[in-house]
Amino acid sequence: MKKTLVVLLLISMLLPLSLFAAGTKEAKVDESKPVTIEYWTHEDLARTELENELIAQFMKENPNITVKRTTTSATKLIELVQTAFAANQGPDMFNLPIENEYAYITNGRVAPVDYKAAGYKDKNDLIAKYMDSVLDTVTYEGEVYGLPLELTNWSIYINKKVFRSAGLDPEKDYPKTWEEMADVSEKLVIRDGDILVRRGFDFRYPYYLTFFVPMVEQLGGDLLSADGKKAIIGDEAWIKALKFMQEWGPSGRNLGSPTYKNARLIFDLDNNDIAMAHTGLYQQGRIEKDNKAFFDSREWMVVPFPTFKDAVRDVAACYYGHFFMVNADSDPAVQKAAWKLAAFMLAHGEDYLTRGGNIIQPTKALFESDTLKNMPYSQVFIDDMARAHMVYYGEDSAQIQTQIRYAVESVMLSGVSPEKALATLRAGVQEIIDER
Repeated sequence: MKKTLVVLLLISMLLPLSLFAAGTKEAKVDESKPVTIEYWTHEDLARTELENELIAQFMKENPNITVKRTTTSATKLIELVQTAFAANQGPDMFNLPIENEYAYITNGRVAPVDYKAAGYKDKNDLIAKYMDSVLDTVTYEGEVYGLPLELTNWSIYINKKVFRSAGLDPEKDYPKTWEEMADVSEKLVIRDGDILVRRGFDFRYPYYLTFFVPMVEQLGGDLLSADGKKAIIGDEAWIKALKFMQEWGPSGRNLGSPTYKNARLIFDLDNNDIAMAHTGLYQQGRIEKDNKAFFDSREWMVVPFPTFKDAVRDVAACYYGHFFMVNADSDPAVQKAAWKLAAFMLAHGEDYLTRGGNIIQPTKALFESDTLKNMPYSQVFIDDMARAHMVYYGEDSAQIQTQIRYAVESVMLSGVSPEKALATLRAGVQEIIDER
């Protein structure tokens, strides 16, 4: 009962004032009057420098529009946007991960794309400019509600020097299957007692929807049934994946654990403490910034997301997206200006890729460009994206990911059997989806 009340409270917080302003999209708007756009986004030093330049150029070309750009950490931004919308003081334009944004669409808090303000003839013209199915995620009841700032997927980075120090050839011996990942990691680890001084590989805890669900899908399981009404499909697949994680952890082969520092955060430093990390194309910019000597040495490489040896599906890690969205309760003139701003910024896709932190905007133009094709290992990410799908992004995604986290970490750290963890997981996720 308590959980139901909390969910109802959150829904009520997201109910839009715009429900009482139907038809404003078609209202005549004076686009010459002075307007101010409050734009909130997550911190990223490279992107900040680029966007500040783009915004200055946009304001010069549109002297009646003032843009105020506000940044905070990615995690904090999720909370700030939710709190602001609950008080009906949300920003005019913002971006969040789609799993955190989707509820704003279904609850009417954000406006559909103003196609003409964004420079498109109509919806079909917009869709034609993007890679297939990319905009499905933000299409609701026939309208598109967001423009993708970035689409991100993760593949496997390898430190070649660490491989060679263990007598391995990184070009030949890199793991293609999860079973090989465990065996290769066993050869790479250095332990001080039970403490891992060097890990071969470790997972992107706690992003279980992004990496663990695809592992289950490789074995034939699913998070939900096709109609979305039944939780945790395919017991054998889930149990096998949970057993793999149990064996990976400190009570099994002791190859890694959620208790260690995220492998992505230490990979750049090249301190002989991690051989492989699961991260995105953006990591290249971070390597270059954090350790240019390592970046220039090219003693690193990128390989595809592994599959299980007996996989029945070829599924890579999920990709996820940040989408520009516009507040449905903002003044109509501000909404038009915001879509115009978003489109202006997204017209510089190659700049975002090369100067904005290696951000991939999923336009056909960018995917066909030499700029993307010539980036080191970009084809690995493109190929992995082709065998992946968008991360689960329902309104309850955060709650479901927490339940998966409990299951995985209970078998890894608390000695819970995979069968018991699965039963608890199913009950927890089923309760969540039953309360929709």
